[in-house]
Amino acid sequence: MLTGRILSIGVFIAAFGLGHAMAGDGQALQIIVSRDLQSLKVYDGDKVVATSKVSTGKPGHDTPTGIFSILEKQKFHRSNKYSDAPMPWMQRITWSGVALHESNSVPNYPASHGCVRLPAAFAQELFKMTERGAHVVITDAPVEPQRIRSATLPRPVSSPVGPTFMSDVAMAPAPAQSAVAGTELAMNDAASQSKASLRPEKPREPIYVLITRADHRSVMPEVQALLNQFGYDAGTVDGAAGAQTNAAIAKFRKDSGLLDGTMADDALVAALFTKAGRPLPQNGILVIRRNFAEIYRAPVTLDNEPKALGTHFVEARNVDPRTGFAEWYGFSLSNRIPDAAKKRLGITEDADMATADSVTAALDRVHMSDEAKQKLGEFLGEGSSITVTDVESLSETGLGTNFITLTDPTDKPANKLADKTVNKG
Repeated sequence: MLTGRILSIGVFIAAFGLGHAMAGDGQALQIIVSRDLQSLKVYDGDKVVATSKVSTGKPGHDTPTGIFSILEKQKFHRSNKYSDAPMPWMQRITWSGVALHESNSVPNYPASHGCVRLPAAFAQELFKMTERGAHVVITDAPVEPQRIRSATLPRPVSSPVGPTFMSDVAMAPAPAQSAVAGTELAMNDAASQSKASLRPEKPREPIYVLITRADHRSVMPEVQALLNQFGYDAGTVDGAAGAQTNAAIAKFRKDSGLLDGTMADDALVAALFTKAGRPLPQNGILVIRRNFAEIYRAPVTLDNEPKALGTHFVEARNVDPRTGFAEWYGFSLSNRIPDAAKKRLGITEDADMATADSVTAALDRVHMSDEAKQKLGEFLGEGSSITVTDVESLSETGLGTNFITLTDPTDKPANKLADKTVNKG
């Protein structure tokens, strides 16, 4: 009996990751949910540190598939829709109403109204392990992070901070002719001084990087700026095609002999950039968010434009700016691009099958400026991630989120953290 009890406790610890939060920063853990298996695994790099059964959304209330992060944590939350149903140890992953939370009803099949139900003990332990910003990936078939290597992946860099003091540098013996008998002088060693000037930095917050195709929406700020430059009052350069911008576009199109309308299509963009003497915009864009707010964006070039990129996710571990070292772990996800989006983006060939090599193949199609590489290196912190995808999920990504990537737009997600049967056995 005693042996059996010890084994049970050992299994409980292995399964629920008790005490494992010390193994890695809570933002750097990856939570991967499989709808097919109704299971959840927590990864630290490529190692599983906790597992559990789950219950995801039933038909008509699908738990959406894609890449998310924890936006909010509450030890005790009540449903906004269904009779204040209790939802303890709630970890929200979308503002539209999807969360991980405790339930006393976790069957081995989809049964929720869109949330991911967790057994009580595991929900509490998972809550302790994570921090806001931790990645949550929901798939159909399970995926496993693997070590990824690509020249596109950034290396962390340090920036010299402040002057170097004698106490910061190693000392080297002076040349023999400079020494007085019985005296040992010390000089700054140039190599040591160079290293010492890179003082230890405080831990960097993780960044969340999105690399996706540029479309007419992503170049709208430049369109507005050029229209204003040429005397067509497009209003504030904010990327929003409101009435004033549309009026400016219509007038420019008419004056330039283009078809009437307010579309910022390829013809309009080409006419504006040619008039400005500028090369046409690149076909991709890189955007960085940190602490749920955008901090940087830059154009990138994507090779083989007619072929879909697919959706791929990588995360940085063991990031060391002093040595420029980082390990990257990631995987590819199956995704569905609506036909209308394919047409709008000029995609005529599907992405490669999701394999171990497809992540590297997609990353190798991305080319960015030296400035963008430098920025990535300067910002890179433990648990930083890069998502490569064809279509940006603007319906979920917004204020107070990192990048949310939906891989199947046909899912019908939950609304307002509602799970009517959350605690009804």
